[in-house]
Amino acid sequence: MSAAFALFLHDLKLQFRHGSDLVAPLAFFVLAVLMVPLGVGPEPNLLARLAPGMLWITALLATLLALDRLFQRDFEDGTLDLLALAPMPLELTVLAKVAAHWVTTGLPFMVIAPILGVMLHLDNASFVTLEISLLIGTPVLSMIGAFGAAVTLGARRGGALLALLVLPLYVPILIFATSAIGAAGEGLSSRPHLLLLASFFAGGIVLVPFAAAAALRNALE
Repeated sequence: MSAAFALFLHDLKLQFRHGSDLVAPLAFFVLAVLMVPLGVGPEPNLLARLAPGMLWITALLATLLALDRLFQRDFEDGTLDLLALAPMPLELTVLAKVAAHWVTTGLPFMVIAPILGVMLHLDNASFVTLEISLLIGTPVLSMIGAFGAAVTLGARRGGALLALLVLPLYVPILIFATSAIGAAGEGLSSRPHLLLLASFFAGGIVLVPFAAAAALRNALE
């Protein structure tokens, strides 16, 4: 576990060293949301209805921007070969990289989303549910993305293949997250939708490290 934590810190340092990798997803998230009122008009009720979907769709797409580099740098410079031969299980390596990816993408989305929600006239009752859905759902996006990045590692036009592979798997997360926010805005219980999101999170923690590690071993052969 100490080795996995060291790898997590190492990946964070690399992300902060390459500032563009850190800024690009957040900038895309903010700019894409800001363009919504320009495209559909400033009518508050319309923006309030669109807000949950737009916030989650842009967060989902912004997450994709950093996925193709999740394992690519380590694959190109040979670090991934060393990690595969290290005593630490490759599954822990995957979890460490997923955690670093979430800290540099999902966590900033959580910080900025309430401000964007105010700009989109999101219902006041929905803000807590929005944050909870992002807290549970964005790690799942990172985990699914890690699996996709591992499967497409080394492939030509891997970025396009990654998007085609990952986007359909993101659909249930998008549906349950936006349904939870919508239910909260209508005064209904968002708990069933959040529990379903939590089940995806629990399943991802259990399954994704093994699936992604198997894909990485295949790419290294």
